[in-house]
Amino acid sequence: MADFLPVLVVEDDAPLREALADTLEMAGYSVLCAADAEQALARLEQAAPGLVLTDVQMPGMDGHALLRAVKARRPETPVLIMTAYGQIERAVEAMRDGASDYLPKPFEAQRLLAALARYYRRGDDIGDGLGMVAEDPASVALLDMARRVAATDTGVLLTGESGVGKEVFARFIHRHSARRMGPFVAVNCAAIAENLLESSLFGHEKGAFTGAISTQAGKFEQAHTGILLLDEVGELPLHLQAKLLRVLQEREVERVGGRTAISLDVRVIAATNRDLTTLLREGRFREDLYYRLNVFPLEILPLRHRRGDIAVLARHFLRRFETVVGRVGYSLSDAALAELTLHDWPGNIRELCNVVQRAMVLAPGVEIGPEHLMLPRQSIASQASAVSQAPTLPRSDMGLKDVERETILGMLRRMAGSRRRTAEALSMSERTLRHKLKQYREAGFLDGDDLL
Repeated sequence: MADFLPVLVVEDDAPLREALADTLEMAGYSVLCAADAEQALARLEQAAPGLVLTDVQMPGMDGHALLRAVKARRPETPVLIMTAYGQIERAVEAMRDGASDYLPKPFEAQRLLAALARYYRRGDDIGDGLGMVAEDPASVALLDMARRVAATDTGVLLTGESGVGKEVFARFIHRHSARRMGPFVAVNCAAIAENLLESSLFGHEKGAFTGAISTQAGKFEQAHTGILLLDEVGELPLHLQAKLLRVLQEREVERVGGRTAISLDVRVIAATNRDLTTLLREGRFREDLYYRLNVFPLEILPLRHRRGDIAVLARHFLRRFETVVGRVGYSLSDAALAELTLHDWPGNIRELCNVVQRAMVLAPGVEIGPEHLMLPRQSIASQASAVSQAPTLPRSDMGLKDVERETILGMLRRMAGSRRRTAEALSMSERTLRHKLKQYREAGFLDGDDLL
């Protein structure tokens, strides 16, 4: 659990605070405790928690005021409210203010752990909080570029298919930037109703529209001194694209219904799975905004083009879900790893994550075999037949690297030694293929350069 952020428990009742901490620690979480809201805010300045669990009734600042303070300082941090049954109405109000959920007292330990499993924010969706899980040469090169641009204050445009980890790369840039102590705020432009998107991004004044019962800071203000990720930016309506461009140019925002410009110090990272150049030609995306966002483009390759990451990611997910599943010591058989490597992963890392978690639930023991993965057999069979003369799956007694080597060399022979055609057939970059062929030649699996 060293790669997990701590849970901040805020409870003025010492025995209950201790009981909550014991429950969480037994489940594998690290815990920070605070006896009141003021102490919690001090803890918040020292470290970013993965979740705040707070009581409502506390001396001095209550849980609702603490919620607002947490969201002002670290808007990305989930907050769970513990409340008495008679205060459900106020708990619902707290959710409107940004709370993830509420737990009516008394509650069982299992309900608490289920809520944490749902809302807890790890340091990195696929990383260890300090680095990223990557072994494929293409991923290593991309991370090097991300680390270099992180040291600047340049705008970044992340592109790639759904599920490749665009938000994870954005968080990686945040962690390695001079703004690492500032907030990281992510907003999915496709997940918010169009009539709410403007006020969500730019904020609104009280009375600006029906239902605006109080003044609300938008995502830009919440990200002040930090980084704002505009995910699925290609889904922004044209009239909001114009306002976004003005905010980026002027470095100030005007709330809906407001008349005063608010200065901003925000670095913007945009992400999309759409081809923005196509949207430009269709007149659905502003050219001036595109060039404003596309200062430093980073294309994140789909998982099928960086197969060297599949095994290490799968093992990472095994460790990540041990607490959720309630069993430790999981491993993947060679045959299971071979199937994972051969699969095309149309859902990319998100699909791999789900497959591994499902396999952990289905496996009767701690070793996961191919039968627990429940991958489409047709997809795997077609991959296997494309890389060998016999349309069968790799032998279960072969190691993953043996399977990979035989797959690559078999395809190279079928393509008459053409590296370009081999790379295309295996959905692999030519750079990665050259690297692997060099390793095979040095290990004696290739005689000279006759296949190169």
